[in-house]
Amino acid sequence: MQVLGPWTDPASIAARGGGKARGLHKLGSSGFRVPDWTVLGTEVFAEFTTRGGLTDAVTELVALDDLDAALAAGATLRGWIAATPVPSEIRVLVTDAYTRLGDGSIAVRSSVVAEDGPDHSYAGQFDSFLNVNGIDAVLDRVRDCWVSAFSERSLRYAFANKQPPAGAVAVVLQRLIAARASGVLFTANPISGARDELMISAVYGLGEGLVSGAVDADSVVVDKSSGAVLETVVGDKDRLYSAVGEQGCAISDVDAAHRELPVLTAAEIAEITELGRKVQAEFGTPQDVEWALDGEGLWFLQARPITTALGAGPNALIRGAGEVVPDDAQRIWDNSNIIESFNGLTSPLTYTTAADIYGRVYHGYVKSLGVPDEQVRQTEQWTPVLLGYFHGRVYYNLLHWYRMVGVAPGYPLNRKVLEAALGVAEPLPNDIAKTLRPFTFRNPLRRMRSRARTTVTYLRRLFGIDAMVEQFMTDFYRVYDEYDTLDYTAMSGAEAYAAYRTVDRDLVERWGPLMVLDAILLSCTGAMFLLTKVLLPKAPEWFLYAVVGPGADVESAEPARAMKALAEVARADPELTALVNSTAPEQIYPALAGRPDFREQVDAYLDRYGYRSLDELKLETPDLREDPSSLFVMLRSALPDAPLGHRDEAEDYLDSHLHGVRRRVYERLRGKVSRCAAHRERLRFCRTRAFGMVKRMIRVMGRDLAARGVIDEFADVFFLTVHELRGCYESADTAGFRDLVAARKAQRVKDAGLVAPARFVTTGSAFGRAELASQGWVPITDTPAAEAGTVFAGTPSAAGVVEGTAIVVDEPRDVAGGILVAYRTDPGWVAALPSASALVIERGSPLTHVAIVARELGVPTVVQVKDVTKMIRTSMRIRVDGTHGTVTVLAEGEVRDGQ
Repeated sequence: MQVLGPWTDPASIAARGGGKARGLHKLGSSGFRVPDWTVLGTEVFAEFTTRGGLTDAVTELVALDDLDAALAAGATLRGWIAATPVPSEIRVLVTDAYTRLGDGSIAVRSSVVAEDGPDHSYAGQFDSFLNVNGIDAVLDRVRDCWVSAFSERSLRYAFANKQPPAGAVAVVLQRLIAARASGVLFTANPISGARDELMISAVYGLGEGLVSGAVDADSVVVDKSSGAVLETVVGDKDRLYSAVGEQGCAISDVDAAHRELPVLTAAEIAEITELGRKVQAEFGTPQDVEWALDGEGLWFLQARPITTALGAGPNALIRGAGEVVPDDAQRIWDNSNIIESFNGLTSPLTYTTAADIYGRVYHGYVKSLGVPDEQVRQTEQWTPVLLGYFHGRVYYNLLHWYRMVGVAPGYPLNRKVLEAALGVAEPLPNDIAKTLRPFTFRNPLRRMRSRARTTVTYLRRLFGIDAMVEQFMTDFYRVYDEYDTLDYTAMSGAEAYAAYRTVDRDLVERWGPLMVLDAILLSCTGAMFLLTKVLLPKAPEWFLYAVVGPGADVESAEPARAMKALAEVARADPELTALVNSTAPEQIYPALAGRPDFREQVDAYLDRYGYRSLDELKLETPDLREDPSSLFVMLRSALPDAPLGHRDEAEDYLDSHLHGVRRRVYERLRGKVSRCAAHRERLRFCRTRAFGMVKRMIRVMGRDLAARGVIDEFADVFFLTVHELRGCYESADTAGFRDLVAARKAQRVKDAGLVAPARFVTTGSAFGRAELASQGWVPITDTPAAEAGTVFAGTPSAAGVVEGTAIVVDEPRDVAGGILVAYRTDPGWVAALPSASALVIERGSPLTHVAIVARELGVPTVVQVKDVTKMIRTSMRIRVDGTHGTVTVLAEGEVRDGQ
């Protein structure tokens, strides 16, 4: 037996000194300031048990595989250790270890061999003691450390992690730092899982209050690369003030003046951050480091690997698309009309499901055009990352969408139409757009052969798209009708998962080739715009969008027409109108028990359109069957009588300006575009139905996982990724999912307080919160209201001029004939359109779903109106000019000239 310490070789420390000694030895040998320390190796405890006749008891306990038996044996062994005298040889050794540290107080810490490992930290399972003075006290505390190796909590921890109980125990003696402040440094964020952040927790005095939870700590999150402080939470110093006496800190160190101040200064945070970077570089993995500050500066007291599942926390999702990007390469993120489908905060399950489907569908699209296998494999680098996820919001990974457009012929024209279709406010410069090739070839000849084959295939699809869509619709409804009629209330989670996987594989495989429709629509719309410029050079901008509508009978307008029919029935009955207008939406359906005729019509609507909802592509949003209350929100908005019909300005303009052969040529192309637009709307309806069906399956799985204890409650399923959800039914380890969900919920609360910029740029893969903040991800602040006379310029989408009261909403409620002003819309809003006198959308394009339907219903519309929802307030009088694309704030009582 001998005293070990910094002078001992690393191999002996690793074998005999335990986890804490390993970390201290590595810190000291790497040049970090560590208080003097010694260690009583595992052979000291072995000698103690041998002399006391306890060796067999320890061996038997370690070999037990039953927790209850281990707990009983541990209780007996603890009593024997406490009652066994310390042999004189061990007393001499402990005295030597103690005196090497000089005079003053020391800390006595357990240091088990299995402790502070890469997989299991054993944090808090074994005892440590501060302010220990005198050899007798040191001996008592050493014995207490040995006892704690067999405590109930340590045994339960070992069994929970499928580890053997500790049988080899070392004890570290360390000079005590009279700390002004102390705490813990994590060189990666253990809460969010972000490896590009450090987290510092700090308290006044010694750190025992922090690790025990007796005091509230300050918490600081720092961007690792820049050192910028991202987040600061100042702990409750009143609680700390009442507890410091128990933690060994002089009360005078925490006087009243300190209670309102952060524990650490900016300079101290910077120093801890810099040293934290160096610690991680030396150890090679993220570390959990205990530190202390005294008059001499910063000391590191302990270091161990972080065992939290880093990269699996919310920040594995919250920044980017998971794409490996060269350090000097940029990515442009634009929410344009993606917010029509995924508005605002979107759950991890919805985002990862959408990203997975987008990747597989567009990969199938590329294959369907006859692209060679070598080039198809190249697209696998970017098709899975067409979408990105930032602080809970979904964005287009825009450059890859330009690549996607380049797969089909006609890229120069198609990319211009893409920008219009997506509602991109800033077209990509030509010098960049030309470089965005979907794939490369070994030589020009291979490229020419491939392009020829793709072009021939594309032309076949162009002329055969009608039959192709009809065949898809037949196949889709065969699958949909089979699975939508299943009794999901009687399904087990495993059965729902099996159904989900079957539907997912079947529909995604069939959907890929149909993406050619989007390419065809881009090409035909582009040709239509060019032909319009040639034959009708003076046509107003609104005409370019109104002339290519899918037709008044488009399927996606059916819910609006059905809602109008319900509203007409309710409007004819004053009592029914009063019920809808004055009763809480969630209480209306039960209240209709006394109105069986109307309830039957509502049930018919739910039966036909019950798969719909607001934010209908968000899996977390209940559909109308699950929560019919939103139906009555839309019904309330539709009650004011409003005309419903197609505005014929486009037809009148054509009749006045185009005749003969030129008109016939124009109408032939126009018919093709209209049919393709109608096909696209039909496919969107199919997509909505498919998501509605998947929602029902996921709800079965969510309830099953809650019952199994994998998650705490049903709604937690939406905080899992699609791959994690699949893992729940494919034998993956789900032990950490509850903590993962809790972390993502906490992150969502923080994300809700941030402004989501419409467009921003990142460079490389290693960008963090500081870089995002510089791009506009900042806390929400109030924006002054617009003054009378302010004119907002946007893109005209549906002609007409309307004056009225603005109603700024984030869902279609209480419009009642006013002008609906929204940041974005989704297909679920169409039922509210009949009651809106005009529509203003901050984000979106004239070719988005609601804009198309608004034109068919004759609702003047302006889109892409920057900051309109920030500066327009509900009840303001505004003028919407859907012909010229302007929104004007009016003074009270002001009227337009000529009115």
